[in-house]
Amino acid sequence: MDDWSIQEIAKLAGTTSRTLRHYDDIGLLAPSRIGGNGYRYYDDRALVRLQRIMLLRDLGLGLPVIAEVLDREASAQHALLGHLEWLRNEQERLARQIASVERTIGALEGGERLMADQMFDGFDHTQYKEEVEQRWGKDAYAKSDAWWRGLSADEKAAWRERATTLGTDWIAAFERGIDPAGDEAQALAQRHFEWLRGIPGTPGGGAGGPTKEYFLGLAEMYVADDRFGANYGGPAGAEFVRDAMTVYAERNL
Repeated sequence: MDDWSIQEIAKLAGTTSRTLRHYDDIGLLAPSRIGGNGYRYYDDRALVRLQRIMLLRDLGLGLPVIAEVLDREASAQHALLGHLEWLRNEQERLARQIASVERTIGALEGGERLMADQMFDGFDHTQYKEEVEQRWGKDAYAKSDAWWRGLSADEKAAWRERATTLGTDWIAAFERGIDPAGDEAQALAQRHFEWLRGIPGTPGGGAGGPTKEYFLGLAEMYVADDRFGANYGGPAGAEFVRDAMTVYAERNL
């Protein structure tokens, strides 16, 4: 049976050897064998499991939840069929968004009247309603949805700006090489905590703020999911954020 080295798999999957070693350390993805040179090697079965892990990451799940999902699923083939259906739905949604934006550009360039009923096809934030309700409950979705709908356009823009500024400040701190456990990084972690506190309906919202488990799980997800990591300058920046948030959680939550 063929197998691949950890470096080969990291390159093919668009991840890092460090991430794969971390998956091994936490029991999520063990190598098929360890070579005489100490390198990890992965066979077909391990590759299928890695593909499933990456697909679940794209759903926004943290590593502990992914481990639970994989342990519950007896058949990889059955699970992948479910993933395939989700991917096809995403493909259709993105195609609708692309077509919508193209129509808007065409109308602007041609001086035509904008068709409001066609401009937001594929942009419905309620598409994830079922997923949110399954993970956090119907009440959680209802609260967060009502909160977002209740914001004015200026309030929504301010919320996005706050999130962007926080991400920029995290990147700047990482690039300056400050200590994740130092005062400056911990002040950023406090801001992150307060930002999450302001989002009602999720485990991170409400007067009490995020629980320790949620805060740590979110920090880990920033590293595990490239979509989130991009907000913090890439994998290394996401690891810096995770480390700072972990220190904050251990000290304060």
